Amino acid sequence: MSLNLPPSVTVADVAGLLPALQTALEDGQMHIDAAALTDFDTSTLALLLHARRLAESRGAAFRVSGAPPKLVELAELYGVESLLSLT
Repeated sequence: MSLNLPPSVTVADVAGLLPALQTALEDGQMHIDAAALTDFDTSTLALLLHARRLAESRGAAFRVSGAPPKLVELAELYGVESLLSLT
């Protein structure tokens, strides 16, 4: 199962998405689809890093698809693009 991120994932939205991470972790994998993202900030990176840690703690594969170029740039700026497999 995948978690489709909504168009807006900012600091105001992240807490509401945390429960969805548990549901997205099924069948030994976690896939997050970021294609709809248009409004985001560094809290989006924190959410994705949390999802990665959650997947790793359960021995599950982790994948993010559809990351918009600006999210990739933000991840590169903070040096976490390789942790999130965005590039």
